[in-house]
Amino acid sequence: MMDLSITDVRVLPGDSGFLIDNGCTAILCDTGFGFTGYRMAEKIKSILGKRKLDYILLTHSHYDHVLGACYILKSYPQAKVVAGEYVKKIFSKPSARATMRALDRSAAQKQGVCEYDDLTDELKVDIAVNDGDEIACGDMTFQVIGLPGHTKCSIGFYMGENGLLLGTETLGVYFGRGLYLQNYLVGYQMTLDSFEKAKTLEPKKLLIPHYGVVERDEAREFLENSQKMAVETAQRVREIFASGGGREDAIAYFKELFYVERVRPAYPIDAFYLNTGIMVDRIRTELLDSIGECV
Repeated sequence: MMDLSITDVRVLPGDSGFLIDNGCTAILCDTGFGFTGYRMAEKIKSILGKRKLDYILLTHSHYDHVLGACYILKSYPQAKVVAGEYVKKIFSKPSARATMRALDRSAAQKQGVCEYDDLTDELKVDIAVNDGDEIACGDMTFQVIGLPGHTKCSIGFYMGENGLLLGTETLGVYFGRGLYLQNYLVGYQMTLDSFEKAKTLEPKKLLIPHYGVVERDEAREFLENSQKMAVETAQRVREIFASGGGREDAIAYFKELFYVERVRPAYPIDAFYLNTGIMVDRIRTELLDSIGECV
């Protein structure tokens, strides 16, 4: 088993960036917001010293996971960016970059940051991968695990030697005290399938985006409990519609359950309402046959 250190290099609640280092190869998993990118680069420098950052692994295309790469690459231009083939296509679309730029600026303004370099058009993928691929990052080797559900492009990276799974938000985000925030934006059943796929790996260590590492029994319990919450919340939404409730009632249920004090600093309310509405619509669509005429 390879000795690894995994260091949280996030700058603000709501972004995601973790440095994986074995003393020879340094890998950054996700890169946070654009407006915090230079600050994340400084945190990485304080850890690596004169050593270089070798690779950046991106789990999906959302702005709070990818935009920081443009800024970090200014300090580490030799680092290779690894992401899904579909992410590469998204980065090439002006409309997608415009959306990411707008979301990042909105997040920046909420933090009192009004002016910063706009490097969004420099987004790139050097190595495009797909489910089942194997990618050698220096002396670390990862299997690419397709985990769609949060997005179509969501992927995990599994290092079999250490039993380490770099997860994605399809599997939920942990906020402590039994709260597993769900965010299946493109598919509910797709998400359940991804849970089963991740559980089959039986990871000894699991890196949870926006949170950090859980190990052994905690990794297994996270996957089991997060999947259970995904199922329970979907069934409750189904019951709300079946009993004559509407979309706003379902969103209110999600808000009461998930939007508690410890979540709010990392999750702007406008983003919460947007994502929750998408999830409610997804559940309603996918469970349409079992709800019948009550929908």
